[in-house]
Amino acid sequence: MSEAPTKSLCQPPPYPHQLSGTSRDISLLLLRLLTLLFIFFHSPIPSPRKYWCGSKWSYHVRKTHKVRSTMDASFGDMAGESTEIFPRINVKDPYKRLGISREATEEEIQAARNFLISKYAGHKPSVDAIESAHDKIIMQSFLERKSPKLNIKKKMREVSQTRVVKAITSRFEMPSMNIVIKTAAAFAILGALTVLYPTEEGPTLQVAISLVAAIYFIYQRLRSRIRAVLYGLGVFFGSWLLGTFLMVSVIPPLLKGPRSLEVTTSLITYVFLWVSSSYLK
Repeated sequence: MSEAPTKSLCQPPPYPHQLSGTSRDISLLLLRLLTLLFIFFHSPIPSPRKYWCGSKWSYHVRKTHKVRSTMDASFGDMAGESTEIFPRINVKDPYKRLGISREATEEEIQAARNFLISKYAGHKPSVDAIESAHDKIIMQSFLERKSPKLNIKKKMREVSQTRVVKAITSRFEMPSMNIVIKTAAAFAILGALTVLYPTEEGPTLQVAISLVAAIYFIYQRLRSRIRAVLYGLGVFFGSWLLGTFLMVSVIPPLLKGPRSLEVTTSLITYVFLWVSSSYLK
């Protein structure tokens, strides 16, 4: 004889839409009330619940503190990153500590400070070291503005960036050491002959030889006769006029003798001719 089927112990109750009238309203009200109570109390560790459905067990364990675990994991990663220590924390020079040069602008100083602060924000000694270096640089800059001092290196840098200086330096190049030695030896010999064997007419022969030598050396480098002649004559007359002006108005006589002015001017001319022969392009 077959047994009558028994009613399942965990058969779910009817859903609200299966009810009618007042029962449905009461059911919805109870569901809302239970939802509000659950949200209000929010039991942190709910106990596992077991449900019996037919012949199978289904064990459901609700995971608790999901948001808290996620936050802990996130803050744990941040804590791992924040323990990074600034490697130059013990460097005394504030410029070296921030990794900038002494000619850095205010924008560069501020950018270096912001970058390092954002990178080592979680390590307080590192942040203090970065802020201390930044404050020292700002205070030093303020004192220099209040009582300015002549910074030769900075002035030279500003002058080298001007348009005129750039135009002049662009006309020169660095030759090989062989060319430099060869031209220097030639003009050094002419200078020694001018000083050791002065004549009553002046160092006319030595000066003429220096002009020809300059044109020859320039032609050997540039392979252009027109440019060699123009450069040689231009440098020769320019240097001779400059040397005469310096010896008459600025520099006192360096050599004794009736032709000391011509001899000294010739030596100055030899220097300029050597520079044009070796470096002019």
